[in-house]
Amino acid sequence: MVWWHYLLLAGVGCLAGILNVLAGGGSLILMPIMVFLNIPGAVTNGTVRIAILGQNLTAIAGFKQKGFSDYRLSLTLALCALPGTVIGAFLGTKLSNAWFNRILAIVMLGVLVTMILGNRKKKKPEQKGDGSSTGSTDIEDLSASPPAEPRVAFSGYLLMVLAGFYGGFIQAGVGFILIAILHNVMNIDLLRTNMHKVFIVAVYTIAAIGIFAWQGQILWGTGLILMLGMSLGGWIGSNLAVKKGDAFIRTVLYIALVCMSIRLLLM
Repeated sequence: MVWWHYLLLAGVGCLAGILNVLAGGGSLILMPIMVFLNIPGAVTNGTVRIAILGQNLTAIAGFKQKGFSDYRLSLTLALCALPGTVIGAFLGTKLSNAWFNRILAIVMLGVLVTMILGNRKKKKPEQKGDGSSTGSTDIEDLSASPPAEPRVAFSGYLLMVLAGFYGGFIQAGVGFILIAILHNVMNIDLLRTNMHKVFIVAVYTIAAIGIFAWQGQILWGTGLILMLGMSLGGWIGSNLAVKKGDAFIRTVLYIALVCMSIRLLLM
């Protein structure tokens, strides 16, 4: 690769980092670019993990700086994902791309439908006596108030194992799956869902990197360039998530799901 290839990867990595923190699917921007630069698919799958680790570490720091962290629950969920990640990453080193696009598109559309239906089932905002709504919440109020109690269910932890498997196997689009589990199954608001998501992905990505490195499917120099771009994107994304709140995250998520699904189905 020549010098402008690295600048391209760093720039696209920044955009992917922002999208990954706010919604998911950022890897779907990176992977085609890397393949275009003649990096084999399996090596692309492994190399991207370096950047994803950096992006999520900076996102964790960004959330922490804004007063959002719950490391006990985040670590518990991450440990549930780890067994699936190890198995998935090993299989990912043997991955062929035959059904990758179709399967991922179906997953994204499924998550989109689940989130839309789940949002409709939520209770309508209460009305004051003057008819005004009391349903909106400023981000300052959300930060100051204790988080809503998560719905601790065996199904949530079991699904986290499966999410870890998918993340280790392919990674691209795993953010959508984690959001569906944390938000819809475990009843965690979207802001704190993203807070937990970046921690979970950071922890299991360390294990995935070990598997791909063992199989010799990581380009370390390229991965570090991507890490710089995605780390900056992760920091920007975490700050946008805190400043804009649930409504902004939900809008970005829906748009990303639809666009990525259409793109995959047409490939």
